[in-house]
Amino acid sequence: MSLQLLTLILIVVFFTTEAASGEEVKKAVGDQVSFQLKEIGPSFTSITWKHVTPGSTVKAIEWEVGDEITIPNPRFKGITTLNKETGQINITNLTVEHTGVYIIDVSGKEQEQRFTLTVMERVPKPVIKIEKRTTKSDVVDLICEYDETIIWKNSAGETLTGSAHTAKGESINVTKTGNPSISYTCSLKNAVSEKTSDPVYERKLFEETNKGCAVSAVIPSVTMVMIITLFLS
Repeated sequence: MSLQLLTLILIVVFFTTEAASGEEVKKAVGDQVSFQLKEIGPSFTSITWKHVTPGSTVKAIEWEVGDEITIPNPRFKGITTLNKETGQINITNLTVEHTGVYIIDVSGKEQEQRFTLTVMERVPKPVIKIEKRTTKSDVVDLICEYDETIIWKNSAGETLTGSAHTAKGESINVTKTGNPSISYTCSLKNAVSEKTSDPVYERKLFEETNKGCAVSAVIPSVTMVMIITLFLS
């Protein structure tokens, strides 16, 4: 077994074990989160919140009767507060580094309840790439090159099935229908966010063939007018 695989297994086991008796929360970068025990008891002399990650445990915030609230770790300075009455911790402006398990000591005793936090980047607004085929002028490929979950839809609200793209992401094949107002969108989604691309309309996808059709329609009309003009003269 490789060292990387072993490390991954240990991380999974760690978080699974730590989260077994608590709640799990997923947040986006920049969000805020609050954790609080179901019951903290009528009287206590100190509160310490700890941030646990594989191989590391640091104090996020702590307070003891007669002392001020302190924030020992720079990762939590300026963004972390503690309610001394309820024991609630609040962390704002979250970053990916705040991912981990949070535990609380009350009066020097570690509590069983655990809080697992996963902080994720928001998905970007996707941009659809258009690839036209040289062999079929009435078919184009729409490509969404991203790693997140991809959802394709048309203007009728129907969800379309995409195919795996060569590099990454998905693509769909679009065949010309003759309705220029039909559009297609690509949405990216993860556990904390979802964003949708600007719609791509059929009139843009097949604008060259549309121009060709218009020219083809105009030429016979012009020819007919010339014939009638010569006949009348």
